[in-house]
Amino acid sequence: MSAGLAILLSALAMTAIVGVRYLVTSGGFAWLTRLRHPGLYAGQDGQMKKEIGWSLASAAIYGVPAGVVAWGWQQHGWTRIYTDVAAWPLWWLPVSVFLYLFAHDTWFYWTHRWMHRPRPFRIAHAVHHASRPPTAWAAMSFHPVEALTGAVVIPTLVFLIPIHAAALGLVLAIMTVMGVTNHMGWELFPRWIVDGRAGRWLITASHHQRHHREYRCNYGLYFRFWDRLCGTDRGLGTFDHGAAAGRGVARSGASGAA
Repeated sequence: MSAGLAILLSALAMTAIVGVRYLVTSGGFAWLTRLRHPGLYAGQDGQMKKEIGWSLASAAIYGVPAGVVAWGWQQHGWTRIYTDVAAWPLWWLPVSVFLYLFAHDTWFYWTHRWMHRPRPFRIAHAVHHASRPPTAWAAMSFHPVEALTGAVVIPTLVFLIPIHAAALGLVLAIMTVMGVTNHMGWELFPRWIVDGRAGRWLITASHHQRHHREYRCNYGLYFRFWDRLCGTDRGLGTFDHGAAAGRGVARSGASGAA
């Protein structure tokens, strides 16, 4: 098999993996939302279809560089991913996970903040904010330009920071789950975490909800560090579940009238 074909197949495989991971994770939390908060997504079917469409397009943009890097790692030993747990001290496992999350969070904060400037927002980031309010399907609902800025982070880090393959899997799992739960319209984590010491530094749905309402604040992805340091942290937001319930009643009433 030629190198070109092998790279193409690797890119297609990674695109499929990213797409299925998105569908399973977002679908699972959307189902959980229907159980915990019936009617929360009432009247948003059209929006959710758009979120899914943009997200699957983003999956391809994420999958291509990941596929190229995966091929290079397997065939030529590119990257600093290792599989022998004894290759680095055990204490490096949690440290490497934190470094990846912090580096990703740093890149996300500054690119995200830049995308809220008028021109980048109009060209790209407006796609993500078209979800009003966002749902569990909105986690990867990005314009291709924005998707590209996110797709290069992990493939770049694996060339710079050593990480065990299992630790990298954990980073990707955290990235996926936090991306979905921060957008699903209700708080998954208990109040003692959100309102406690951990919540002062970790981002959950309550923090990101305020970003989607006020736009020019709360830009972080995992941590509140950059928001707090740069004065863009406006604290936690609230969820207007009553309004969502009202939409559901109005929708069912219209169906009955018809």
